[in-house]
Amino acid sequence: MNTKDKIIHTSILLFNENGERAISTNHIASNLGMSPGNLYYHFKNKEDIIRHIFALYRDHLNTHFKPINKEDDAFSHLTAYLDSLFELMWRYHFFYDNLGDILSRDTDLKQAYIDFQLELLEQVRKIILGLRDSEMIAIDEQDVIDLAHTLKLTVSFWTPYIKARRPSGTLAEQDIYHGILKVLTLFRAYSTDKSIDKMNLLREKYTELAQHAPTVV
Repeated sequence: MNTKDKIIHTSILLFNENGERAISTNHIASNLGMSPGNLYYHFKNKEDIIRHIFALYRDHLNTHFKPINKEDDAFSHLTAYLDSLFELMWRYHFFYDNLGDILSRDTDLKQAYIDFQLELLEQVRKIILGLRDSEMIAIDEQDVIDLAHTLKLTVSFWTPYIKARRPSGTLAEQDIYHGILKVLTLFRAYSTDKSIDKMNLLREKYTELAQHAPTVV
């Protein structure tokens, strides 16, 4: 791992553990045992680091959330979507927690976020249509975009919702699995006779993962 990647990796860990607002570039440099000047050789400021993290977040979504083709196994794709969603929500939960503040400080990042959210909404819409065409779900055309918005809302605001209800304000892997179950519930509401047993298997899988995942003490 090169120095630039180490800075990004450490920044994500510190932002998630302490909250993005509590961490400065000095904290990041100190944690890595480097001088602030060395860090500034690679990044202009903290906002520059966050932009690079956002690029990783965007790449993850573009790579793992592609539409389903008719010849694909829709159940396998849905499972892969949910597994990737867990990784996304856990790895970048600081971004969801402090989204409004982060975007308010960086107009370029805010515009990039807005543009990408429009692209992502279309990706989610196509995924829903792919599940419908594969008879995993039955949904009217006029409800597709509403489901896409609801899925995005659930993912975006699940972790801050959990943290706001907890005195410690901390998050555990178990919480993310509970969020995945909420996403699955949205899909199960549209399940077909052909898919309901598979949907129930997914629910059992993530319920078991939640039961055995680390939790807040």
